[in-house]
Amino acid sequence: MDVIAPVADMRAWSRQQLTAGRRIAFVPTMGALHRGHISLIEKARTLADAVVVSIYVNPTQFDNPEDLAKYPKTLEADLAMCREAGAAAVWTPETAEMYPDGYCTFVEVVGPLSDKLCAVARPGHFRGVCTVVTKLLAVVRPDVAVFGQKDLQQALIVSRMAGDLNLGTEIVVAPTVRDPDGLAMSSRNRRLSPESRAKALGLPRGLELARQAYRAGQVTSMKLIEIVAEELLVHEGVDIDYCDVVSLKGFAEAEHADDACVLAAAVFVDGVRLIDHVPLAGHAIPVKVD
Repeated sequence: MDVIAPVADMRAWSRQQLTAGRRIAFVPTMGALHRGHISLIEKARTLADAVVVSIYVNPTQFDNPEDLAKYPKTLEADLAMCREAGAAAVWTPETAEMYPDGYCTFVEVVGPLSDKLCAVARPGHFRGVCTVVTKLLAVVRPDVAVFGQKDLQQALIVSRMAGDLNLGTEIVVAPTVRDPDGLAMSSRNRRLSPESRAKALGLPRGLELARQAYRAGQVTSMKLIEIVAEELLVHEGVDIDYCDVVSLKGFAEAEHADDACVLAAAVFVDGVRLIDHVPLAGHAIPVKVD
């Protein structure tokens, strides 16, 4: 496995693969890898001849400097996981190259995909995501890039951006991976104490209970949201950032749910922000709800 840092070296590596007729798949990450990331690499390996993983904590997508400072960094362990998962190369760009002095160009998706949920809760977040993903794709030049479904809004925005800008990269979205207790895997989970993690389980539990209520006939969005809130707000140190029913038809908030809707939420658990969602007509979240 090749470990690459300079932009010029990453370009040269990709050019060599493409010249040889090899198909490249790309998995962009911010490091602190877990089994969810590995599932993306494994999916990418089925789609291409060579998989590139980037590890870069992108400063422009953080609206809170303290959150950026606390983001976990585990490079040596990450490299070992990438090697074991079969990545052909890992790219670890430096901020000095990604955003040199005087940098002033950004990419932004406007419209219904970016006027709700995390876009409102974290102003500028998706502008930072779109900018860095565009830059990463421009250097790696992959045929396909794999993103996780847990970050549903991000995946939809990146897919829209890649199509609108004719970037030439197919965006593939892979399923959310969960720990045995039902919590969606996230690099932020490692910041949870055992007590905080027990509180955090109210998120997947609330989403699953709401999904069950919908399947039993409850279609009023506010009632479904209340089910989630009741599972979370019983705990001290838990705050709801947002909780909304959104239709994937047009990505619009829905007063009454139907089979095209997802229930999405973001919460703070003792200061750690977590996100999750459930398709209301989809499969059950494997979490204990009794």
